[in-house]
Amino acid sequence: MTLGFGEGGNPSVGVRGSSPTAGSAAHTVKSGSSFHEMWRELLPVGRDADSGGYRRYAWTGPDAECRAWFKEQAEGRGLAYEVDRNGNQWAWLGDPAAGDAVVTGSHLDSVPDGGAFDGPLGVVSSFAALDELLRRGARFTKPLAIVNFGDEEGARFGLACVGSRLTSGALTVADAHRLTDGDGVSLPRAMAAAGYDPEAIGPDPERLAKIGAFVELHVEQGRALDLSGDRVGIASAIWPHGRWRFDFRGEANHAGTTRLADRHDPMLSYAETVLAARREAELAGAVATFGKIAVDPNGVNAIPSRVRGWLDSRAADQETLDTVVGGIEKAAREYADAHGVDLDVVRESFTPVVEFDHALRDELGRILGRDTGLTVPVLGTGAGHDAGILSGSIPTAMLFVRNPTGVSHSPAESAAEDDCVAGVDALADVLEGLAC
Repeated sequence: MTLGFGEGGNPSVGVRGSSPTAGSAAHTVKSGSSFHEMWRELLPVGRDADSGGYRRYAWTGPDAECRAWFKEQAEGRGLAYEVDRNGNQWAWLGDPAAGDAVVTGSHLDSVPDGGAFDGPLGVVSSFAALDELLRRGARFTKPLAIVNFGDEEGARFGLACVGSRLTSGALTVADAHRLTDGDGVSLPRAMAAAGYDPEAIGPDPERLAKIGAFVELHVEQGRALDLSGDRVGIASAIWPHGRWRFDFRGEANHAGTTRLADRHDPMLSYAETVLAARREAELAGAVATFGKIAVDPNGVNAIPSRVRGWLDSRAADQETLDTVVGGIEKAAREYADAHGVDLDVVRESFTPVVEFDHALRDELGRILGRDTGLTVPVLGTGAGHDAGILSGSIPTAMLFVRNPTGVSHSPAESAAEDDCVAGVDALADVLEGLAC
């Protein structure tokens, strides 16, 4: 393959391909960019100079830069560019109205101080895979689209996969309008400030009805491929997972003059609950993390009046997840009672177990093993993705690219250049098998 990290591989390509229905129309790609060149262009956007991590939050300046980059890549290839009612970006080869389209892509936003690969690897690889197919002279029999789903990470408004949830109807318009960020800015207000119409958001069944398959490439957020020695894997399922908000309400008081025996300190209950979450997760073979906290009044010399902590928990099956979260809540209430503290627990989001479409998953394995005769590893994941949200509406599948350390949601997230190129090759093979 010519579209790697090298300095070459930037051909001007004119390819005669078939229309999605008649098989006779010509389509010319004005210019293709190598994976390396696209990656280099996108790499600085939203990167914090101190942490080295990314802060590409939905409907902010860095997000706008990423979206401008996507539009430039689409139009530079002569693809039909559009933004749907929920702010998701699409680049089309062929006529979407023909139906049974094959779609690939991922997202470009990040968690706070996240890594470079989570999301962007899938989008960049999608454009590079299309370039590779056109270099091969592939003849398309179905429409092909590349998508950038908005606000996948939920870093700003606290709910993951907002773009795909709205599109699929998993998030209602009313609930979306109630979303606010840490500064009290609502989702509609943020979208309007970024130049988008928040009154247009909502389910988009007509669009989904035109899609026959969605394949998302993603860096693996774990070490299964590294341990097995494989560069690329296929996803089997996404663990059930959710986010719960624990509000511990005590009594604000002076840190220097209030006797320990007279305190109603919600921080103590919260701290004990954090430790309980670790114990419950270890016992069940699951994961549980309190990764975000808000304290009022947040003064060094003040006993807090309220501590609000957010729990993220995931497990291989629903029963185990229920056991873990139930155990954490039970412990939290016991600790709160012991310290004279009130507690409210609110489930803010939840995604049940996602079994990716078995027929599509098996077809990916057949395509990727066709030339080599090797079996591509199939693995589960504890991370949520747009492909998981859409799985209830259309056939979806995922490809994973090896992550040598397993680190994700961190500036230390990484993937080797040759593994990324192997991912592009694999995605190109899959798209060729499904759309050509």
